[in-house]
Amino acid sequence: MNSGEIEKYTSAITLSDMEIFVFPELMYSLVLANIMSPIIWKWRQEDCFKKLEGKSSYKKLMRLRQFIMDEFDFNLDLETWGLTSQETELKRFEKFISPADIAKSNALFGYHGDQYYFDVGIRRHFGLDKYNSDIIPYWKTETLEAMNAFRLKENYSKAAGECVSLAALYAAAAFVVCGIPLDDIYMILTPLHSQNFIDLQDGVLTNNRRLVTKTMWFNGTAISDKAQRALRNENVTVVAHNSGYVHCLYDDATIDRQRYLEFKDKLNTYLSADLNLTTVANFLRFKQTYQKFFQICRDCHGQPHFLKAETLFHYEHGSNYRVADKTFEKLLAEVSDEDFVPYQLPGRIRCDDLDRFLEKKKPDLTSSEGKALLRKVIEKIIPEAGVFVDELADFIHIVPKLPSADKNFVAAEPIEISFEQSREQIIDYLGQIRGRNITADLAFYAYRDMETCDWTPFVKAAIERNPVSLKMTELMTVENAYSWLEQMPDSSIYDERRLGQPDEVANYGTGDGLEKAFLLANIIREKVPEQDIEIISSGNEVLIKTSGQYRFLSTKDLRKRVNISKTGEINVE
Repeated sequence: MNSGEIEKYTSAITLSDMEIFVFPELMYSLVLANIMSPIIWKWRQEDCFKKLEGKSSYKKLMRLRQFIMDEFDFNLDLETWGLTSQETELKRFEKFISPADIAKSNALFGYHGDQYYFDVGIRRHFGLDKYNSDIIPYWKTETLEAMNAFRLKENYSKAAGECVSLAALYAAAAFVVCGIPLDDIYMILTPLHSQNFIDLQDGVLTNNRRLVTKTMWFNGTAISDKAQRALRNENVTVVAHNSGYVHCLYDDATIDRQRYLEFKDKLNTYLSADLNLTTVANFLRFKQTYQKFFQICRDCHGQPHFLKAETLFHYEHGSNYRVADKTFEKLLAEVSDEDFVPYQLPGRIRCDDLDRFLEKKKPDLTSSEGKALLRKVIEKIIPEAGVFVDELADFIHIVPKLPSADKNFVAAEPIEISFEQSREQIIDYLGQIRGRNITADLAFYAYRDMETCDWTPFVKAAIERNPVSLKMTELMTVENAYSWLEQMPDSSIYDERRLGQPDEVANYGTGDGLEKAFLLANIIREKVPEQDIEIISSGNEVLIKTSGQYRFLSTKDLRKRVNISKTGEINVE
């Protein structure tokens, strides 16, 4: 591998958010690695999914949401995978992307997001103000195995992961468990978030552990408001799909051009709602300060009775019914008669009158004419009616800041697998195309398949980007660290001939002997940098040779000889 290739392939091992930004094909490689994982295929046998056999993919997806909510926590402990520095990362990637472009697109290198997103500094928001300005965390994306292994960490009772990990998990599980074709799943990355758009019914967006349907997106609740933040306020940096990717900074795009244009149309449709009384009610739920300008009218034995809008919204709390949707009449039935008055309330718009106006005139708030039409109706009641109309228009029409479609679309072989195939058939297919499809090839590195992959990227990652194991052992001698590893359980979080990185072993407190050997090598390079290191894996035994010798037992049955020079050169035989 040349220097560019080695950086890309070693990034498939560590999968930091920065690495995925620079090498966007890694995002889908992680999805494929999760699809290959035996863990996700076992989910099919869970009772909750077995009961849904023969049911629609949508029903399965809704059940998957609850499963992930039950089994996974959202983890935003930025020190989980240790710290690095801006200088180190910028130097590493300067031949791929300029520091100025990185600063425009990455939260840890100058990007602060929209003011709506942060009203405090980014470093303080993430607890980084306790370090000097050059220190930043590794935002690493976890494989499914690493997410699952959080159960082994102190103070964790569930699996866990950050937003990119959860997006990759959802994409893989939607395919394997719910039977949703990869063609219908689009991954959306922004500087501060990662989520998926699933082309199912009116569209579904994943958001960390949750799913957001179009109805939920526009319901005006606090949860929906948080779900909207990324697409409402940030530039989309990468869109990834089984046909390829498009990147905000790169001229070449490998995603199928027609699929990308269709995705843009579908996402725009999902992010726009019709203007009717329901969407106005949702807006008032979101912007409570406007509720005082509206009233609800009901018929009471042939006589109109009136109710303050804010009173009705108060009744929503603790109720299963909502204002202006199909459960509206049931909500009205819960209201105390004492809250109604037999006269029209002054200084308030009647919602039934507004409903008739919207049905008849259908003002288009994407046009100045439509805005003027609505403003004329409400301006006698609502001060600064123009502001109200603009805010309502922004609420029901979100324009995502997607990468331009004016790219050089390079034909690439799509990943064509079916949920009707077995796990073994999918792995075999990906193995067959990896020679001509770099995403498939990188997937085996993210999967940590040490039987078929070049070991050099794994070793390079192990000795250069695993700061947690160094931090944990900074007060230990090499001999102390060896004793610590010997006392640690010998089981790997990865099955078969797959390996965890040193920080995975350190974080989860367990590892196969070969994994422990790489962790010890990382420690030796830190504490005794003038020594060369040789690691000999001879099947069931691993030997580390430096000025001394250290032995571990392994069940991985891998046979390699790894030489790491004191200057960091790696040779694998």
